[in-house]
Amino acid sequence: MMFIVRTSGDLPVLTDVALKAQRRTPEIVPNAAGKIDYFCVAEEAAVATLRDRGFDVVRLRDGWYADDCGGGIAIFGHGRFWEVRDTPFTVKEAARPAETAASSRADAEPVNVRGAIFGV
Repeated sequence: MMFIVRTSGDLPVLTDVALKAQRRTPEIVPNAAGKIDYFCVAEEAAVATLRDRGFDVVRLRDGWYADDCGGGIAIFGHGRFWEVRDTPFTVKEAARPAETAASSRADAEPVNVRGAIFGV
């Protein structure tokens, strides 16, 4: 899962936490002055460790989190999947579902969406 560690210092070094991106904390966030948002990926145990050490950990919801360089982080699938993007349309790295339900079925046929909707 991806989450933000919000701090005015450096990201703590933990072997089970991967840093994917960072940005200045947006000014709209209370007490944002001088803070950095570190977008990290880790299991729940690492999140608990960070919280126990006193770090501000922010869970991410589905949506777009802009970075400082014109790209950002896209979160979807009720927070389970993420994409790191160089631009809003260019995916640099991703954690997506491996396959869709339709592609895993042996008898799956392409669906004529236009025909199904408009009868054409």
